[in-house]
Formats: sequence, C-alpha cells, structure tokens
Amino acid sequence: MTRSTHIRRFAVTLSAIMVMTALSGCNIASRFSEIGDGPNLTTIQNPIAQKNYQPVSLPMPAPQIAEENPSSLWRNGARAFFKDHRAKEIGDIVTVQLNLADSAELANSTDRDRTDSEAANVTNLLGLEAEFTKVLPQGLDPAAVANFGNRSQTLGEGAISRSETVDLTFAAVVTQILPNGALVILGRQEILVNSELRELMVTGVVRPEDIESDNTVNHEKIAEMRVAYGGRGTLSQLQQPRWGTQVWDIIFPF
Repeated sequence: MTRSTHIRRFAVTLSAIMVMTALSGCNIASRFSEIGDGPNLTTIQNPIAQKNYQPVSLPMPAPQIAEENPSSLWRNGARAFFKDHRAKEIGDIVTVQLNLADSAELANSTDRDRTDSEAANVTNLLGLEAEFTKVLPQGLDPAAVANFGNRSQTLGEGAISRSETVDLTFAAVVTQILPNGALVILGRQEILVNSELRELMVTGVVRPEDIESDNTVNHEKIAEMRVAYGGRGTLSQLQQPRWGTQVWDIIFPF
C-alpha cells in the first residue's frame, strides 16, 4: 500500500470524524451545560413566530356575505344572545382532555404451495425438424424439446400486540381561525422532575360548537390531531445508544 493511499484513507477518516462531531456538537454542548443541573425549561414563545410553524390549510366552503339587520337583536354569526366564554378568538385558551386507551392484537398466517410443469415438442415444423440435429450434433428429441418444472413454497407468520394509555388534561392556545370558523389549536407542556424533562405537544383543528360550556374539548373531536410525547435528560440519555453507535448501525452494511 502506497503512502498516497494511506494519506487518502486518513483524510477520509478525519473528514468522517469531523462531520459526526459537527452533527453532535450542539447535543454535546447542551449536555455539558446541563451537568449538575439537568435540562433547562424553554421560555414561553409565540408558536406562530417559530421557524417551523406552518399555518393550516384545509378545503373551505365559499364565504357568505353577512346581511345587516339593524332592527334585530340577533347578530349574524352569533351562537347565543349572551356572552360565550368558550375559546373563539386567536390567543384564547381551551382545555384539552386527552384520554387515549388504544390496544390492538393482530395475528396472520400464510401457507402457500405451488407446483408448475410445462412441456413443449416440435414434431412437425415444415419439414425442418430434421435440421435440428445438424445444429445440435449431440442429438435432439423433437418430442421433448423443452420441459420446465417449478415448485415454490411460502410460509409466513406475523403477530402484533400493542397497548397504549395516555390520560392528560392541559391547556392549548388558538393560533388560527380558518375561513369556515374552525379553530387551530396548539398546546405545549414541559415538566422538569429530578433532572428529567418531559415534553408534550398537541395540535389540531376543532369546531367551536364541539367545545363544551366549561371551555373543554375531548381529543375525539380534534381533527388532524398530532400528539408528541417524550423527554430528555439523564435517564433518556442512558436508555439510548451513544451517537457513535447509532451512526455505526446506519452505515454498517452487514
């Protein structure tokens, strides 16, 4: 192995180390800053001002022109004569009741056995069947020119067992009002206990009429609901492989 080959290999290895170090630099710096104190709670921020925030766009009915009726006590678009304390404007708070208790058990079994056989012969081909022996000196039986046989067998079994239970009540903020009056909500929670930070994020679309009189809404009435529940801290770091092991599992081909 020449010296130039050694230099190239060393350069490739050094480049890979630098790339992995850069990718993990933020995480390493964050972990160093949390030594002795644990993870820090994030500050309260405007969700609309976040970098990855995207407004919701759904199919909407054609807008209707409101008719003025100055002689009536009823206002067009109102749902009651008296003031409604339920969330209805951007920035209003609504209480979300998340009661998930899902379970599923699936078992599948497949057994397949198939046998195929085909035979072809050339006994009369405009008198040219005798010419085959000239092309194939070892001889050819016109009655058994081709014989194909195939047999395949497949056996498969699969089983899925899943059980999830989440029971939480938290507050969400109305971030957007769609043209049909539906409310886009976003709720976040962070709880720091013994250097372990638990994070919850829920977003979705609700109808104002699905919000109860006590300003609560059940998760079953939230359309396009997205729930993210996880954590970070000392325990979470110990329960997952180191970043080097994760990178090795991705790039190792065997």
